[in-house]
Amino acid sequence: MLLFHPMDSVILIALAVSIWAQFRVKATFNKWSRIPAARGLTGYEAARLLLDSNGLSSVPIEPVRGSLTDHYDPVHRIVRLSEPVYYERSISAVSVACHEIGHAIQHSVHYPMLVIRHRIFPVVNFASGTAPFLFLAGLLFTAPTLIGIGIAFFSVAVAFQLITLPVEFNASSRARDLMIAEGIITNEEERGTAKVLNAAALTYVAAALISLLELLKYIMIFTSRRDE
Repeated sequence: MLLFHPMDSVILIALAVSIWAQFRVKATFNKWSRIPAARGLTGYEAARLLLDSNGLSSVPIEPVRGSLTDHYDPVHRIVRLSEPVYYERSISAVSVACHEIGHAIQHSVHYPMLVIRHRIFPVVNFASGTAPFLFLAGLLFTAPTLIGIGIAFFSVAVAFQLITLPVEFNASSRARDLMIAEGIITNEEERGTAKVLNAAALTYVAAALISLLELLKYIMIFTSRRDE
């Protein structure tokens, strides 16, 4: 069994990029959280405004503990905002809050990539948890078939992360357009919103890159074992 594969060095570089991206998200959020939005809305108020103006008055918004724990729950159709986002009146707060509303709107209009993402989610949970064991078993018992099945399962998880990218970018694009249209931010403040949302998007890009590189590594190992 290979203790070190040539692809590992590339994966480590991608991992370093991912860690940097996470640091950048926090730094960018903290920077723009010190700058109040001109209209003076809290994250909750901005989110509520967008939901109501898009015919989603029935979608509730709840505060949750933690930092950057914001998310849209498609199962219960609830927007959950971290307490700093829910209560604060900063550029960061309204930007993150409106991004989550972007997901709620995607859900309501059946945005294709989001629909696909929701449908494969149960499969992804099973596949991503099973793939490492199949791959390891294939290596231990010199069973290329198990390695191949493990790769197929892992490919599903990689596909999920790739599908997540357009979902996230589209939610941010919707949020920025609606924030301007509804007067939540001014044209001058759009720069700050873009920086906050772009920094967050970078973490998804880094995660997808790592998964792709890992998949390539597994395929290379599978190919080498099959040719032995």
